[in-house]
Amino acid sequence: MQPTLAPGQWTTFDWWPPVGWWPEAARDLLTSGPSASATFVLPPTPSSVHAARAFAMGALSGWKLEELTENMELVVSELATNALRHGLHVSDPGTRPPVHMSLVRRGPLVTSAFTDPASGVPELRYPGPLEAGGLGLHIVESLSLRWGWSALAPQGKIVWAVLT
Repeated sequence: MQPTLAPGQWTTFDWWPPVGWWPEAARDLLTSGPSASATFVLPPTPSSVHAARAFAMGALSGWKLEELTENMELVVSELATNALRHGLHVSDPGTRPPVHMSLVRRGPLVTSAFTDPASGVPELRYPGPLEAGGLGLHIVESLSLRWGWSALAPQGKIVWAVLT
């Protein structure tokens, strides 16, 4: 049985954006035009990053927004990798919940959003010159109009990026 939630309150297990959802921190970017959404569940396996990219490319193609595919592919790769690597390390490997991915279109803008069960705050890192990795959110920041995250009740978070 699902708990009763106040309007606008989401959980990591039932967050599926309605058509028209948009991150609060990016509402000033909204434009008029067609709206649509697509969701995908990523199992906690390494092949999920590739599957997330393929899903995003298919959605953008269906929405006739092929001009976003190159940047979206990189953003989705980074956000999916982070959700799977950092968002799932908190749970028991035998009972890891899936990561939910959503694409939400509003006119020429598309938000890519990932939920995971961890409560850790996504932060831009500044790795040393010999350190492998750590630049994923810099890539997301450079390719998106805006990115951010929000905590979800009762646990977890959603990390999102808006592209145009």
